[in-house]
Amino acid sequence: MPPMASRSYALLTTGTCGSNTFPSNEHYAVTTMFDAEGRIVQRYIDIIYRNGVDENGVPWVDDLFLDIVVLPTGELIHKDRDELDEAMHNGIIDERLYELAKQESAKLTSLIEGSSFALLALAEEHKTFLLPRLQPWPRI
Repeated sequence: MPPMASRSYALLTTGTCGSNTFPSNEHYAVTTMFDAEGRIVQRYIDIIYRNGVDENGVPWVDDLFLDIVVLPTGELIHKDRDELDEAMHNGIIDERLYELAKQESAKLTSLIEGSSFALLALAEEHKTFLLPRLQPWPRI
């Protein structure tokens, strides 16, 4: 299969929606994107140092550069190792965070490949709960 860079995906089109999950005390955040028919387009897992919520109730993350994309076919795409290496080289992160990112990516990959990453299944439950409550975005 060709690399991700050579493929085109329309991820945000009319009727699409997404679910973001920011687990406490974990080193990842998961975004699941659904098409207009409610089918999963992709799950995007950001490897992070930590997350929180600011004074306005807006979630934030300290990104550790590595990402894992899980396609509906089950294919995994690992992204941005070059960005992690560059961040280490340029002193943006230290050795501890560099190793944390690699270890977390390896752990999640193993869980996903073993069908043991339960958080991926929660996106369907979140969608079922949220869809009846969604309001259309105002047109600008």
